Amino acid sequence: MAHVTVVPVMLILSLFQCKILFSTSLASRQPDVVDALGLRNDLRIAKHESRVILSWNNKLTEEETNTYNVKYILSYKFFNSAHERKERLREKEKIIHLELHSGFSAKVKTQLFEKGTGDLIKESSWTEFTYKAPPVYVQNLSCIIYNISFFNCTWHIKAEAPEDLQFFFSYRHAKKDFECQQYIKNARKKNIGCHMKEIYFQPSRKINLNISVRNLRNDLRRQSYYKAFIPQTIEKLNPPVNVSISLENRSVKIHWKPPPTIGSASNKCFMYQVKITDRKPVDVSEEKYEYPFHKPPYKCAAQVRAKKEKCIRNKIWSEWSEPVFIDDEKTVDITLLILTLFCLLVFLGCLLTCACRRYRCLEAISMPVPQASDSIKTWLSAEETHHQKHISMQVEMHSETGLEIPEEN
Repeated sequence: MAHVTVVPVMLILSLFQCKILFSTSLASRQPDVVDALGLRNDLRIAKHESRVILSWNNKLTEEETNTYNVKYILSYKFFNSAHERKERLREKEKIIHLELHSGFSAKVKTQLFEKGTGDLIKESSWTEFTYKAPPVYVQNLSCIIYNISFFNCTWHIKAEAPEDLQFFFSYRHAKKDFECQQYIKNARKKNIGCHMKEIYFQPSRKINLNISVRNLRNDLRRQSYYKAFIPQTIEKLNPPVNVSISLENRSVKIHWKPPPTIGSASNKCFMYQVKITDRKPVDVSEEKYEYPFHKPPYKCAAQVRAKKEKCIRNKIWSEWSEPVFIDDEKTVDITLLILTLFCLLVFLGCLLTCACRRYRCLEAISMPVPQASDSIKTWLSAEETHHQKHISMQVEMHSETGLEIPEEN
């Protein structure tokens, strides 16, 4: 009897010990949370570069798996972040990208739903887990694509970063690796940005950034930070093109064309804002805008800017287009008008010069006046002497006649 009693006790103790060892299999050495309904989750973690693969396993029986729909609620939050992410999953695995975060806290629970009605039958308690990554010395990483083929990335270095660290930038796109072309440095000669040009992106392929941190004294100690972008989400568009403005039927009508882009150029992808003189910008989804008025405007200027809103989410607005003006019911481009007048004057001047050379107009104008000959000069002097004598004789005759009149009286 004593032998029979000892064997069950030993079996119970061994089973209890195995249960304790299994429940402490978490990387964080935290025990599992077991709820009153008998569901339990075992959390495990695997680190791969900047990714953390978080997986779990429950102790559902085969009958429960076949009878119910099994779903999992995962909630996790990065350190130094107030935003908590919550997801409902069917798989027992989640890949969490650390990017520039130094760790996260997560929790998961299992739910069983009735297959026919979808009613919640039972759920487990939360199983919590905390993961701490190596220290991160990079923050505020920001990248932008502009002018189709120009690429800029900048970042800040935390104050607690050791002085011996240097930061190197590269990225992978369309199965090709690219090193930084030109670094941007701070006063301590640390790389805090990268400028690249003549880079062509495939809009459907991600850009996988890599900031490699190296210790200049010990080159073996390296650490890399990763972050991924879809090119169109960080593209800053150029302003809309061919912007025109006119007055029709007591309305200001504005038309334009979408700017070039690395992604889809479909009209439905763009969102526009129109600004008229000092009015607030107006959101427009088409390539035209009509603004009615009650009194004819004395002078009106319009500008347009664009971003992608519908095909893909992009928060970066382009710069405003050059203002176009409307004044006294006529759209006047001052620069074009001045240039046209200047070209016309140059053309007329060249035409006049060619005509003068062809017909020798300048020679006729500059021809000297011929001098009088000596015989003509003698004849002119004789005529002048004769004319003076004739005048003097007439004067004498008039004087004599004037003297004789009183004598007859």
